[in-house]
Amino acid sequence: MDRPKADSVLLFSGLDPSGAAGISADIETINHFGLTPLPIITSLTAQNTQRLDSFELPKDSFLEKQFDLIDEDISFNTVKIGLLGSVSQIKTISRLLNKKKSLNVVLDPILISGTQENFSSNKMIGAMKKYLFPMSTILTPNLEELNLLAPGLAEQEAVSSLNCSWVLVTTSDSSKVDIEHRLYHESILKRRYKYKKLPGKFHGSGCTLSSAISALIAKGMAVEDACDEGLEYTYQCLLNAKKLGKMQYHPIRASYKSK
Repeated sequence: MDRPKADSVLLFSGLDPSGAAGISADIETINHFGLTPLPIITSLTAQNTQRLDSFELPKDSFLEKQFDLIDEDISFNTVKIGLLGSVSQIKTISRLLNKKKSLNVVLDPILISGTQENFSSNKMIGAMKKYLFPMSTILTPNLEELNLLAPGLAEQEAVSSLNCSWVLVTTSDSSKVDIEHRLYHESILKRRYKYKKLPGKFHGSGCTLSSAISALIAKGMAVEDACDEGLEYTYQCLLNAKKLGKMQYHPIRASYKSK
């Protein structure tokens, strides 16, 4: 499918003060691919590489004002959604995006932090599935998130229940030796991506991947090809990761030469 090109990607994402994940990861990744990020902060977190302490949310009305001012001034065809903080915020973002036509929406359903603290609730999951999944171009859950989104279902059934055309299931959070990510289109398995599992724990790999896919789609690349290059980019970032804090590694996002 041919996709119109754009020079920017609008971001709805949380702030991680460690710099490894969230809006920092999104901005670094999208800049790497030569596009301009348009960041709107959905949550302010107090966390480091070891733990999440707490988070606070901006008012929905302020988020809406930010979106409207950007929309009246700058063109964009792609939106990347990361950490979300409340049901009302989910509904607000859905309403804002419904104002625009022909948007590519890449949604990374962040339900649990990298240090295993809960970011979501059953009501928020229900709201995401009702208001955001149907308008999304692609979802990028890891296997643990997929199980929370569709508990008790086998993988293909779970994917089918999400009401989104493209779903990329990443399995690095549950594999011990090798990693296999799986890309589904209309609930049919289209591609498998196999990598050797790297030692250590990483903070921000999911944000890096979804942002890379967003940037590549914004540049006009087909979804499956964006997943190919996005996964390769993310893996190279992890190969070159460094340990700034006491626990998880930071991906180095300037280390990959894109095609």
